[in-house]
Amino acid sequence: MNILGDLINSMIMFGVPLLLVALGGMFTERGGVINIALEGVMIIGGLAACLFLRAADLGGWGQSAPQLAMLLAILVAGAVGILFSLLLAFAAINLKADQVIGGTALNIFAPAFAIILTWAIQGQGQTTINLPKWLRIGRVVTENDGFLYRVLFKNFYLTTIVAVVLFILAIVVLYKTRFGLRLRSCGEHPSAADSVGINVYKMRYAGTAISGFLAGIGGLAFTVAAGSGFVATVAGYGFLALAVMIFGNWKPLNILGAALFFSLFKVVGSYASSIAFLPHFTGVSNSQYIYQMLPYVVTMVVLVFTSKKSRAPKSEGIPYDKGQR
Repeated sequence: MNILGDLINSMIMFGVPLLLVALGGMFTERGGVINIALEGVMIIGGLAACLFLRAADLGGWGQSAPQLAMLLAILVAGAVGILFSLLLAFAAINLKADQVIGGTALNIFAPAFAIILTWAIQGQGQTTINLPKWLRIGRVVTENDGFLYRVLFKNFYLTTIVAVVLFILAIVVLYKTRFGLRLRSCGEHPSAADSVGINVYKMRYAGTAISGFLAGIGGLAFTVAAGSGFVATVAGYGFLALAVMIFGNWKPLNILGAALFFSLFKVVGSYASSIAFLPHFTGVSNSQYIYQMLPYVVTMVVLVFTSKKSRAPKSEGIPYDKGQR
């Protein structure tokens, strides 16, 4: 039962960044902008938050108010994510540049910038930003703790609580507010939205900013889940989140299920050696990488069978020109 509890706990922990980033992609694409730059936004958001946590640890005040420091780090990650995503918004909305190329450029820039800045702060070759020990909520789980406690509290961080709150807010904002209706209309038929007085450019900027906020927090959530500190990469989670968004058909509840589904295979890859009924490929060189490929292989297989049934917003990726209305 202990290993099952650990698996479920890790599935939730790794599902949190997927959920947040996929929700971010949903908002920007519902507004009509394709955000391929989610990977880069995660890296920049995680970088800013981890540098803030490092400063809080060195300053000594983080230990006395750990969850306040974590909350501020989450806000820093979201704010920096917004700023970075606005580069994509400017290129896609104002310059009407190709959104895929713009997002790809930001993805290439982000890890290089993270390494250079980290080296400038910590010294040449010191790429890893170690996370403080005081981030966890609650005590360390022991072998004597029960199944439910292991599921909920083995790795319990403020990012999980924030993700639940943001998930509920995403549903309310998208489906229960005037803003959500206007955003969705800009992704489906921007000319019709413009004809009734909706500023398509502002709505697309807003959707991209929300995307950056969520993806920036997702970058911190991934770094916390990985547990090894910030290393200028998020292991392709930004692209995996795009697959989660497509598999979830741009709908929050579906995205939640897809995020947990994909994170399950991520966790199985990590715990494969501890799961008795799985083959261990003894005698195969570097066999541990076989299971670590699982989430990415499953992603490709699932997209092959579901992408034709997915319905993307009609006007996503198409620059809007008011003069051609």
